[in-house]
Amino acid sequence: MNILVVADPIESFKIYKDTTFAMMREAQRRGHSISVCEQQDLLWQRGARVTSHVRDITFTGQPDVWFEVTQSRSVALKDFDAVIMRKDPPFDSEYFYATHLLEQAERDGARVFNKPGALRDHPEKLAIMEFPQFIGPTMVTRDEADIKRFHAEHGDIILKPLDGMGGMGIFRVGPDGLNLGSITETLNRHGAQSLMVQKFLPEIVLGDKRVLVIGGKPVPYCLARIPQGSEVRGNLAAGGKGVAQALSARDLEIANALGPVLSRRGLLLVGLDVIGDCLTEINVTSPTCFQEIFDQTGCDVAALFVDALEQALAGG
Repeated sequence: MNILVVADPIESFKIYKDTTFAMMREAQRRGHSISVCEQQDLLWQRGARVTSHVRDITFTGQPDVWFEVTQSRSVALKDFDAVIMRKDPPFDSEYFYATHLLEQAERDGARVFNKPGALRDHPEKLAIMEFPQFIGPTMVTRDEADIKRFHAEHGDIILKPLDGMGGMGIFRVGPDGLNLGSITETLNRHGAQSLMVQKFLPEIVLGDKRVLVIGGKPVPYCLARIPQGSEVRGNLAAGGKGVAQALSARDLEIANALGPVLSRRGLLLVGLDVIGDCLTEINVTSPTCFQEIFDQTGCDVAALFVDALEQALAGG
């Protein structure tokens, strides 16, 4: 099987924890060929199929120089057995345009995972609103009066931008309402931009759990990202400590309910964020935590992913 991975520059990978690296290594271990490109390498010319400038790579097994480029070439995406979209957020205009190019590649005959249309249709914070039975009190608005009303009702709230990643731009406002106005103005840009407001979940002290769903089925272990010190954010990028643990009954309930729905929509890999009993985010662009879970539990998440990829391709 020939696989193309669309990702950030692989030279920047921290291979001891990078999920895309783990995916590619497992695929190559099984004998599949790996090529890589960046979002900017995609090309669609009038009357032609979508192509990309790609690099064919092999793994060296060395930590410092971990790959070798065996060939650089321009090739139509339909000529690969699978195209894996693993570009990290933010979901900006260039990412949006890339999904359109990838969708055209699908019309050419390419198989793209996660499906480009599904990536567009599931903004990672907004997507939870489709499943109100699993989320805490949540509102999306750009109106300051609505935010003040929500705070008055719930007392302790979280505000965050819809396009943030890694815990970026997340604020907590307690019952005293200190700085609510200035935080709102910062995030909504004086009414020009929508944001998400949620009731604060004190269970965050136990971790913001990343529950992985592959091929519609939950991975049996999650990674609880536990805030450190006075930090309210559990994100690893914000200094959270990752602790792998078995899924709780509620984690399984959420994953088993959402997994088949999202899988039917073309989302092979999804990362559900759960705090306490509440779903807080649905990650579809480039969910992570494969290696952290494997290192702590021995559960080979990369192998589960490649199993699901092979099964999806075999299913037509």
